[in-house]
Amino acid sequence: MNLQEFKTQLLADGVIDAAEVAKLKEVLYADGTIDKEEAEFLFDLNDAVTGKANDAAWEAFFVQAISDYLLKDEVSPGEIDADEAAWLVEKIGTDGQVDATEKALLENLKQNAKSFPVSLAALL
Repeated sequence: MNLQEFKTQLLADGVIDAAEVAKLKEVLYADGTIDKEEAEFLFDLNDAVTGKANDAAWEAFFVQAISDYLLKDEVSPGEIDADEAAWLVEKIGTDGQVDATEKALLENLKQNAKSFPVSLAALL
């Protein structure tokens, strides 16, 4: 199953429940890392379910997976480099709002990154 088919399946009922979060973890972490395509997939999912009655595990998983993508990469481990910051600003701005899940992500990155770019601080 490709990510587009997976997305259609996950969004069939409009929310992400605990079982779906477990499936996301299994599929996306199968190779041990989150890549750019998977990170963008998660932002697409988040934009589709913002404000819905998602299981609390969704926010925790989203924050962890995107943080892993940004902070556990080979180019700038532990840091958010300029390209990553620009990507994150773009992804968060796609739907025109900074939702609670994205705020939780930004707070987590602020706490765990060696430095926190001004462009991201502005979103908080």
